[in-house]
Amino acid sequence: MSSTVTNLASANRISDVKSYYFARKLQQIADMNATGEAVINLGIGNPDLPPPPSVIQTLINHANEPINGYQSYTGIVELKAAIQQWYKNIYAIDLPENTVLPLMGSKEGIFHISQAFLNRGDQVLIPNPGYPAYSANAKIAGAESIAYPLQANNHWQPDFDWLQQQDLSKVKILWCNYPNMPTGAKAMQSTFEQLVAFGLAHQILIVHDNPYSFILNDKQLSILSVDGALETAVELNSLSKSHHIAGWRVGMLLAHPTIIQQVLKVKTNIDSGSYKGIQLAAVQALSTELAWHQQQNAIYQKRKAAVFELNDLINCRYERDTSGMFVWAKIPADQSNAESYSEWLLQQARVFITPGFIFGNNGDQYLRTSLCLPLQKIEAAIKRIKKII
Repeated sequence: MSSTVTNLASANRISDVKSYYFARKLQQIADMNATGEAVINLGIGNPDLPPPPSVIQTLINHANEPINGYQSYTGIVELKAAIQQWYKNIYAIDLPENTVLPLMGSKEGIFHISQAFLNRGDQVLIPNPGYPAYSANAKIAGAESIAYPLQANNHWQPDFDWLQQQDLSKVKILWCNYPNMPTGAKAMQSTFEQLVAFGLAHQILIVHDNPYSFILNDKQLSILSVDGALETAVELNSLSKSHHIAGWRVGMLLAHPTIIQQVLKVKTNIDSGSYKGIQLAAVQALSTELAWHQQQNAIYQKRKAAVFELNDLINCRYERDTSGMFVWAKIPADQSNAESYSEWLLQQARVFITPGFIFGNNGDQYLRTSLCLPLQKIEAAIKRIKKII
């Protein structure tokens, strides 16, 4: 048989990049579902609650318009103004002109920033544990990831003594994320102040990923509230978790105009702007009253209590005062690692809980349970686990 393009060698830049863990795990779960009782998936932070009704209606109204052409690469004026007003109302920050760039989800921003600023041989500081997309995008850009430790005894905040002792000569970007995923550690103003000072002192771009500030969190904080932050820091934010529109892909990048111009060199060669109806719906979402968020958090709080009960059953220890849509819990001492414990629960109880190793080796002894399932599903998972314990 003649050679075909299926034999074509992949680019070196992705030779060490694995497909996203959840893409592989979801296939395994689908295969299990086809052969028996459906798996209860408590692994993924995929919001299952609806957005505010007015947000859906705004999208419907625009979908009925006969013309839907390309939009500006930098987002419609109404959305940028709404983001500025949202940051003023929620985070008490007056964002200067030209510091707002709407995105198709904040995950897009991780790719764009990495492509815009990283060269082969550069280094990137990645939290351990942390979101896998940070290190994956560093690899794609040809840069080296350096894991910086987050530890329970330091409330999962950066260890600045450790950071200051490193050779930082090749480091261009430090990624951080508070409220933290996967640990649920809350944002601290003192941490943001230290991160900005660290970035300024070492000429490092500090990128703060901030999608969880509304979930089970009473005080919304932004790194951009620190004096001088725009000289060294970028913030990514998203409506996926806060307003339950993950599939619509609405995010934002807040940065100094010179940073945005570099990012646009990448972005404008990849997409042609987001659908206007989604952008107008996002404008409506950004005007949502805090009472609506409080109602959503009341639902999450009940689910969280049930997840605590589930973790008690499997002898996992957790912190109660956390934010975000996950519970991060340490496995019992008689278990070797979270991956094997997770697989045992999947095979024996047909309940999937994310093993923490995918977030870095500081997560090897932890499980991350999602709150993105109805309470009845979590209770059903508890019943299944009770049968095997």
